[in-house]
Amino acid sequence: MYTDLVLNISSEALKMILMVSMPMLLTGLLIGVLISIIQVITQIQEMTLTFVPKIIAVFITIMICGPWMLRKLIDFTTTLISEIPTLVR
Repeated sequence: MYTDLVLNISSEALKMILMVSMPMLLTGLLIGVLISIIQVITQIQEMTLTFVPKIIAVFITIMICGPWMLRKLIDFTTTLISEIPTLVR
């Protein structure tokens, strides 16, 4: 019984991690692909060219999605903490 409980909580935590990190990861991926396409078209092969646009795009994504991500994490944590009395039994 405890194994199922631990596996359930762990899977929910992993789902939450994936859901919260997905906007930043997708933004970095899309910007990286766009910069790579531009590098191929213009034949500019500078490795450091992708870092600054990615950092800026991920920062903007954090600013836009930050309240949503924080709300999701707070809800998950609150639910987990409120279930502690039922989990201890």
